[in-house]
Parts: sequence; structure tokens; C-alpha cells
Amino acid sequence: MGVFGDAWGVSTETLIGAAELRAFLHGLPGVDQVGAEERAARLATRSIKTSAKAEAIDLAISMVDLTTLEGADTAGKVRALCAKAVRPDPSDPSVPKVAAVCVYPDMVETAVAALEGSGIGVASVATAFPSGRAPLEAKLADTRAAVAAGAAEIDMVIDRGAFLSGDFLKVFEEITAVKQACGQAHLKVILETGELSTLDNVRRASWLAMRAGADFIKTSTGKVSPAATLPVTLVMLEAVRDYRAATGRQVGVKPAGGIRTTKDAIKYLVLVNETAGPDWLTPDWFRLGASSVLNDLLMQRRKLTTGVYSGPDYFTLD
Repeated sequence: MGVFGDAWGVSTETLIGAAELRAFLHGLPGVDQVGAEERAARLATRSIKTSAKAEAIDLAISMVDLTTLEGADTAGKVRALCAKAVRPDPSDPSVPKVAAVCVYPDMVETAVAALEGSGIGVASVATAFPSGRAPLEAKLADTRAAVAAGAAEIDMVIDRGAFLSGDFLKVFEEITAVKQACGQAHLKVILETGELSTLDNVRRASWLAMRAGADFIKTSTGKVSPAATLPVTLVMLEAVRDYRAATGRQVGVKPAGGIRTTKDAIKYLVLVNETAGPDWLTPDWFRLGASSVLNDLLMQRRKLTTGVYSGPDYFTLD
């Protein structure tokens, strides 16, 4: 039996078992995959004029979670990334800073020190990222260590094996336990949608994560292909929209991986506006987990302001 409590929109704690959770998730409306793909493709063709494009570029920059998640990460690399987060274009102070810097738990303290006074939060992956294969005790220790080091956001990854085998209660209870371990830190729950096989599973996993207390739902670790796609993000945006309508609680969305160009970023902004609505068009509720897109956004921004392109080597490579 698991404690669902207020996450289910009820005023008192209610014990609900695996069967009830499965019935709820399988009772969600099915996703019309062809329709979702067609709608996402249609929205992707929307054109944005020059003035609106400039605003969209700045908004996209402000939504980036600048990320380094490599085994070869060093303190120096993290400090350089933090400097770029604060001043993405050192020659132009009008460029907005990014939303957050995301690192492994052992680099959180370095990032927090480098970003002190900037207003930029530090996010840390946790819970045996990217596989999610570890005992719950290890996942909670991972989370607590990152929070203790100063992480303002925790990006956890669900146990896809448990989800795909139908053990929804295990996934739910792990998310609720990690959420409790986060304390005041926000929790982003990574669904790893590239391994969920169907859009129906994406919808179920989205609702499961939100009901368990997620502050954000995130598509991918960036380590699995396919990562973020427009149809998957459309389904997740529909889920957060419908969840707020049902419960009154707003949850953010973060597509991550595979977003490389300004055109890609703007497609996602259009998708947000047309699906969830303008309430989500803020870094508080929508993020882009795509460090590589930042340089293209900066290049396109400079083109709009100066009329000429800067070379790709004008900005630092991450």
C-alpha cells in the first residue's frame, strides 16, 4: 500500500494500492498518435516575424538549463560554464542570463560558489542518473547530498524497468520519497521518453510523476535516443494543462536533448503557447535542456542586432 495524500487532490491521506493506481493510469484517455504528430508538425510551421523573433530568442535563452554531465567534468569546466550562464555573450550585457546550471552532485558546491549572487540556481542530477538503477537508499543519499551542497533543483530519473513492467506503485513511491528528500529544492522528474515506447506511456508517466509531487516533468536524460521530440512534448504539455485544470496545481515541463538550433527552440515555444498556454512561457514553468542550442541562439541574436553573422567559434564551446 502507498500513501497518496494531497498529491491526489484529496484533503486527507488515503491509502491506495497498486491496483487502484494501475486502474487510474490505464483509465486516462488514450493518445491519438497520428493526431499528435500532425498537430506538432503543423505548429512547427508557424512563422515568427523579426520583432517577435528577437523576443523569442531572449525568452529561449532565459529558459536554458546550461548543462555539463560528463565523466571528464572538472571544477574549471564547471566554473567556466557558470561564467557563461551569467554572461552568455560577454560583449553584450543586454543578453539575458540562463535559468540554471545543471551538474553532477559532486560539482554542485563548485557551481554554487561560482554563481553566488547571480540569481541563477544550481540543478543537480541524482538518483543514479542516467540509468535510475540503484537501491532507493542510494538514490535518497544522492539527493540529500546534492541538496546539502546547495542544489536548488534536483533532476531525478524514474526506474523505467519498473514502469514498463507495470510496477507503477514502486515508481510513485520512489518519486514521493525523493520529493521529501529534496526539502525546499524543486524536483524535476525525468521520464526518459525515448524508452517508454508509446505516447500513451508518456501520458501515464507524466500523470504518475505529477501525482507523486513533481514540480517539473522532463523528457530525457540526453543520454538516450530519441530524446526530446515535439509530439512527446505536446503530450506532456497537455498533461500539465489538464492536471492544473483538475487539481489547481501547476507543473513545469522541460524537453531535453536534441534541441540544437534557434528554429528548434522557437518551435517549442510555439508548442507551449498553443498547448498549455502563455502561463507556461516563463523559466519558472518551462525549460530547455539544451546547452548546445545556446550558441546558435546567441548567433541569431547577434545577426538580428548587427545584420551579420558571427562565426560559430565566436562564442565559447561547452
